[in-house]
Amino acid sequence: MTRSRLHTALAVYGCLLGCDSIAAEMKDPELKALIEKVGYDEGMPVVTDPGIIKPLDFIHEAIDQRFPNPFMPDTPQRIAMDTSQKVGIRYGETIKSYVQRPDLDVTSLTYIPLVIAGWIRYLLAVNDAGHPFECSGDPMLASLQEQLSGVKLGDPDSVNGKLNGILSNPGIFGSDLVELGLGEKIEGMVRELLAGPGAVRATLKKHLGH
Repeated sequence: MTRSRLHTALAVYGCLLGCDSIAAEMKDPELKALIEKVGYDEGMPVVTDPGIIKPLDFIHEAIDQRFPNPFMPDTPQRIAMDTSQKVGIRYGETIKSYVQRPDLDVTSLTYIPLVIAGWIRYLLAVNDAGHPFECSGDPMLASLQEQLSGVKLGDPDSVNGKLNGILSNPGIFGSDLVELGLGEKIEGMVRELLAGPGAVRATLKKHLGH
């Protein structure tokens, strides 16, 4: 589950940044830092130890050995398939765990919301250079893109009123992200990602402190 969560982050941002393999993405300082933040900083506090392999060892193996291995070829485009069916399991369950833990604050999450914002930006099918690309197959793709109709790169205000239907859909995320207080944060990130060509890279650098 942990590895899948990291894979999805690499998939959507890899497509936006024009990457053609997961191994190549691991040479990108922002993308590597993003999955480290998602995995170590935000995922680990709510991971249950299955008793087979320690979660910390598992994530370390994925980030430092498996993903960078060029002899295990995989592409962000393939992994991005059916993301609407995966985000609830890969991120929604982590979000639920934060809500259920009195010692954790779900609104403190930054990097999981950044991945969700990246997925929404990905659905526009325009990469960070401003060029169109083909989104991978997804049963909800047409519906999601219809809800984002009129949202365009270079016009952050075009997102106004377009995201609540997606972010509040428990069928996608397992809970209502707007009700949980994450909607405004994610919308703000989407706005940043829409600022213009190069905004995806700039937004990653900003939130990662690079």
